[in-house]
Amino acid sequence: MKKLNKVAMIVATVAVVAPLSSVFAQATTAPGRIDNWRNVDGNVWKNGTREYCWRDNFWTPATALADCDGALKPVVAAAAPVAPPPAPPAAVAPAPAPAPAPAVIAPVPSSEKVTYAADAFFDFNKADLKQEAKTKLDDLVSKTKEINLEVIIAVGHTDSIGGDAYNDKLSVKRAESIKTYLTSKGVEANRVYTEGKGKKQPVADNKTAEGRAKNRRVEIEVVGTRATGK
Repeated sequence: MKKLNKVAMIVATVAVVAPLSSVFAQATTAPGRIDNWRNVDGNVWKNGTREYCWRDNFWTPATALADCDGALKPVVAAAAPVAPPPAPPAAVAPAPAPAPAPAVIAPVPSSEKVTYAADAFFDFNKADLKQEAKTKLDDLVSKTKEINLEVIIAVGHTDSIGGDAYNDKLSVKRAESIKTYLTSKGVEANRVYTEGKGKKQPVADNKTAEGRAKNRRVEIEVVGTRATGK
């Protein structure tokens, strides 16, 4: 009978212990764990007044629940101060664009025409230069040195006395005499152009002595460009 009672007590003890052990479950030990005992339904086991939670052997304040033990909260390490971003570099004004080079304007050749009385340059019916003509041509040569000479055009004219062929030849000879003298003073021969118009281009009435005197003439035109500032 005593043996039966002892067996019954062991069975009862097992019966009591088994249900109790079934209601305890230890919290996970993974990161973020909760080191409190839980029920089989996963809820943390609290005391009868629901004020405190049962802790296991691994419990620390860092793993306390917010609604247990006076609402202990994990201690969060203070975040390391973050250095402020560097200030942006001061704005640098862009370098001014270089001024455009001034446009190069090609000089435009200009011409100057002078007309001399043929009688002042030549004796009547002659093609040899008189001293007065040489003096005027010397002045003309000195002026050509102040410009970039392009060309000199010498054109001889006559009055209406005499035939066309004779006057044409006389006017050409007089123009050639002018070229010869100019080249002797340093003017390049390929820059002197000569022409004889004879009596074809009168500028006055050949019926009068005064008109015929005006028609006996030598026209000299100088074409060139003048340097800036001169």
